[in-house]
Order: sequence, then C-alpha cells, then structure tokens
Amino acid sequence: MIAATIPTDALREVAENNGVCTRPVVHQVTDTVTNQVSIVATRCGATLESKCVPCARRNRKLRMQQCREGWHLEEEPACETDPSGEADAEEAEDTGVPDRRGRSTRRRQDAPDLPRLPVEDRTVGTAFTTPSGRTYRPSMFVTFTLPSYGRVRTDGSPVDPRSYDYRRAALDALHFPKLVDRVWQNLRRATGYKVQYFASVEAQRRLAPHLHAAIRGAIPRQLFRQVARATYHQVWWPAHDEPLFTDAFPEWVEEVGYVDPASREPLPTWDEALDDIDEDQEAEPAHVIRFGRELDIQGIIATEGDADRRVAYLTKYLAKSFGASFGASEELNRRQRAHQRRLHDEVRFLPCAPRCWNWLRFGIQPQHAGPGMSPGACPAKCHDEEHLGCGGRRVLVSRRWSGKTLDRHRADRAEVVRQTLLAAGVEVPDSQRLAADVLRSDGRPRYAWEFFDPRQSPTPLYRQVLARSLAEHLRWKAEYEAAKARASPANAPPRPPDSQPTSFGVAPVRGERSESRSDTKCP
Repeated sequence: MIAATIPTDALREVAENNGVCTRPVVHQVTDTVTNQVSIVATRCGATLESKCVPCARRNRKLRMQQCREGWHLEEEPACETDPSGEADAEEAEDTGVPDRRGRSTRRRQDAPDLPRLPVEDRTVGTAFTTPSGRTYRPSMFVTFTLPSYGRVRTDGSPVDPRSYDYRRAALDALHFPKLVDRVWQNLRRATGYKVQYFASVEAQRRLAPHLHAAIRGAIPRQLFRQVARATYHQVWWPAHDEPLFTDAFPEWVEEVGYVDPASREPLPTWDEALDDIDEDQEAEPAHVIRFGRELDIQGIIATEGDADRRVAYLTKYLAKSFGASFGASEELNRRQRAHQRRLHDEVRFLPCAPRCWNWLRFGIQPQHAGPGMSPGACPAKCHDEEHLGCGGRRVLVSRRWSGKTLDRHRADRAEVVRQTLLAAGVEVPDSQRLAADVLRSDGRPRYAWEFFDPRQSPTPLYRQVLARSLAEHLRWKAEYEAAKARASPANAPPRPPDSQPTSFGVAPVRGERSESRSDTKCP
C-alpha cells in the first residue's frame, strides 16, 4: 500500500527521516533444500551522507561507541585480533618507503633529536592520586595540523592565490597518512608505552587535512610538542616536480611497455627509477612532510563530562566528504570555488603511489604498468575533487584501543536490543535464518546468495524494496518500544491477562508477516 500511494521521492524522504537505508542492496536467496526463493534487502553501509544519510549516521554512532569504550580504560583490553599475525603500520621502522633497498635511515640534520625509551607492553595510562586521596587517570585530546602554505582569509581562501603553495599543499595531503603513522611510532618510543589512539582526519577551512585524536593516558605537553616538531616523513620517490609530457603522452606497446611518443624509446620502469636513486649518493627525497606549529593539547578526565562532548566533536564530520568542508557547492563564494578547483588541479596530476598512472606524465612507467593508463585519469579516489588528496581511511584506530573489532562493536549494539527483548519475555528471531554460513547435511551451503536482477521484478524494484524495508522498520521500532515498556514495570501499560505475546511482544498487523527482513518473500 505504501509503494502504491506515495511518490518515490516522498517515499525516499520518509525512509531517510526514519533511518531506513535509501540505497538498499537487493539479493536473491535460494534455499537449496526447499527451492524456496527470497528477496533480501540489506543496507548499503555507506559512510558518507552524500550517498546514504541513514547508513552514514548509523556508522557515525558506531564509531562514537568505539571511541567512547576505549578512551578511558583502566585495565588492559583483551585484544580480539592477533597482533603477531599482522604488523602495526605505526610500529614499522623509519625506512621512508618499504622498497628503499638499503637507503640510509639516519635522521635529518634539520630535525631535532627524539628521546627513546624501552617500550613497555602496556596501553593504559598512569593513574594519579591527589593529596585528598582521590585517584584519577587522565587522557588527552590532541589536534595536529599541517604548516602554512600562504595567508588565508576567514573563509579559507588564500589572500594571494599566486603565492599560495598549492603543490606542497597537494603533496602534504597525499602523504599525510604516512606522517600520522610516524608520529604514533615516535610517541611510543618517547613515552615508553604503547600509546593507543582513536583519530579522525578532517579538512580545515583552507582544505588542508588535520587530525583530531583521542589518546589514552597523559603525556607531558612539553614532550608531546617535542615529538611533533621532530616527526617527519621522507618520500623516496623519483623526482616529480617538472612534468616531461603535457600534450602527447606515452603510448603503450605490447611486450615493451610505455614508450616516448617522439623517440619511441621505452620509459624507465619504476624499479629502474629507484635504482637510479640508490646509485646517486647525492640524491634527496622527492618530498618531506612535517606537522605545522599549531598543536592543540587538552587533558580529559572521563568523570568530568567533557569526554562525551569531545567524542561527538571527534566524529562530527565523519559523514561529510573531505571536499565539503567549505559547505555545499552552491554555498561557495567565488574565491572558495577557485581555491578548491586550483587545489584539485594539483592533486589530480600528482602521483599518489608507485602504481599511480600519473607517473607517465613524469616519464616513468608505473609499477605493474598495463595498457589503458593515462595521466590525470588514475582511478584512486584521492585524486577526486571530493577527497582532494585524502583518499584513505577517515578513521584511524590503534589495534589495542578497545580490544574489539568494529564488527564486535556492531554486534554489541545488536545485543542491547536482544537483551531488551529477552528481559521483556519476547521470543527473539533466529539471526542465522538464510545466513550464508548455514550448511546442509552434506556440508555445502544451504542458501545461495546472488544479486537480484531488477528486470526479473514485475513491479518497480526500488519502490517495492524501500516500501517493504520502511514498513518493517516502523513495525520493529514499535515492537521494540513495546518490549522496553514491558521490561520496565513502572512504565509498562496494563496488559489484559488473556493476551499472548507475539514474536516481538505486540500483535502483528492483519495480513502482515511478523518476521525478520531476511525472510521477505519474492513476489
């Protein structure tokens, strides 16, 4: 009825307002035992509101829970993952890049020395006791920024666009994650314990990335600033400051690779370009990235109430794209729009990785080169105007932050609902119905999952799936609220003695199935 009476746009708006995924992924699930076919709609799981507002907000709430649970632990978390099976990136040696092949890793002469202590196998910060006998264990909230590229106005646009260092701004954005990894490594060596963090990468008004980090334990501010000043990352890549090809680009020749369009000579491969750097004792890194002078350090005590506000602030922009920090495109003034375009022009044509197609612009064959590559068309999302160089993860969490994987945090949230239903005496539906890991007696999967072909549907698929998902969500919400009321005797309405609970504790609507979405039948 909903799909037949409400226009598609209005239906989408109602779904969005009620937290229902507006881009559901539709599967056809076949029970290989009974040959029964079901249509299953699952959430798209998008993390950006520009793609799906309900899923992005759901993801933000999950991240808030993850941040809150690990920030002020007083005991070591029982880690669910095996650290020995996968090395932490922030614990890697300071080798510049993994394939530097013997290049000296001595610290730069223009960088201050760092203190180094034996790192204890602990993640919990030090506890302090006041003269009155009160014991507390403070943590920290820190913001890292990048250096200035030129003066900017209050709206984030440069005062003088001609002198603004767009190239350095773009390179810093592309290599920012490597600098972040390096600062955690240096902090652990300088403090003597395995510093744990929950951090998010956001864009400043000038569109440069900066990092907000919740850190477990207290580190002396002077030491923290010393580590930040001494942290840097060297990019030992071939030189890419002057492009060799701007009009006619290299061409692909089978069994040869990319060749110079004029001389027809093969371009040096990635490994050959690195060999040239190794043989040159006077070689310098192609780029060096450092933090800026601005470093905001705040002490946080969980019992004083400021921690929750910081968690909300830390995750505030996770659902926004990096390039949207100026606001919606229609809200930008002329200077902001020009600044964003100019930065995107730099990011688009600079190499992002050894495999980046943009190396052809600088006369080098990308690593694992193949046909069809063209400068300015690298598929890595860091080159998009939406990301402006920051195409990696927006949330960075250390391995022993909460001791739980993100899936476990997601399961914990579902367990809260389950326990509420059980406390109300409600029968909880089987979460394994139609699950892909359910086996038949012969050991093979019972349920076969495949994407549903919209052409097989006799009705408009999107309207049908969205309406059904919305109806189920509204019904489940009402049933859950009823279960909570029943679980709380003080708030529970009187129930007739002859009434019987349904699967969720309320009577189903006539003609409507009272079961999970995974059992939705194919029309």
